[in-house]
Amino acid sequence: MTTLLESDRLIIRNWIPERDAEQAFAIYSDPEVTYFLGNGSRVTSIESQRQRLIENIERSRRRNNGTGSWAIVEKETTTIVGTILLKQLPDKDGLPTEDYEVGWHLRRAYWGKGYATEAARIILNYGFSVLNLPVIYAVVKAENHASIRVTQRLEMKRVGRTNKYYGIELLLFQQDAPVRIERGTGAEGNDK
Repeated sequence: MTTLLESDRLIIRNWIPERDAEQAFAIYSDPEVTYFLGNGSRVTSIESQRQRLIENIERSRRRNNGTGSWAIVEKETTTIVGTILLKQLPDKDGLPTEDYEVGWHLRRAYWGKGYATEAARIILNYGFSVLNLPVIYAVVKAENHASIRVTQRLEMKRVGRTNKYYGIELLLFQQDAPVRIERGTGAEGNDK
C-alpha cells in the first residue's frame, strides 16, 4: 500500500485496482453518488470498475505531473470511503486546460462526516506545497448543495458560474496558494 498523505482520520493512497475494485464499485454504482458527476454515468460491474481504475492510473502516469485520483481510506476501519482528486480541468472538448481542480466523491454511507472537507484540505495543501500551484479550483453543479458547503468549509472563494469546463454550466470556486513570507533575504540589518 502506498500511503501518500494522511490526517488523523484518513489515509490518501494510490488505488490498487485488483484489491479496490469492489469498494470503488460500491461508490460509483450508486446513482445518488454519480448524479452530480459529469454525465452521471455509472459503472455496471466490478470488472468495468477495475478497468476504469487501471485507466485512471495510466492517465496519471502519462501526465507525470503529480496529479491524479486517489482512494480516501478511513484509518479506523481501512474502508475506502471515497475518492479525492487533483487534476487539470478539461475544456468542453475534454482537453486539459491550465487550471487545476480539487474534487471529491464519497460513498453515501460516509456523507456528512466531514471526510470530503478533510481529504480536500490534505490535497489542497499538497497542491500548494508540493506541486507549487498558484490557485486550485472546484467546480460544482448548482444543485449540489453538499459540495457547495464543502467549498465553504474550505474557505474557497465563489467566482460565479462558468461554461469553461466539462461543456456544462458549473459554479466555480477558487483557493489561492497561501502567501509565503521569505526569510533571510539579506535586506534586514543593512543600515550600517
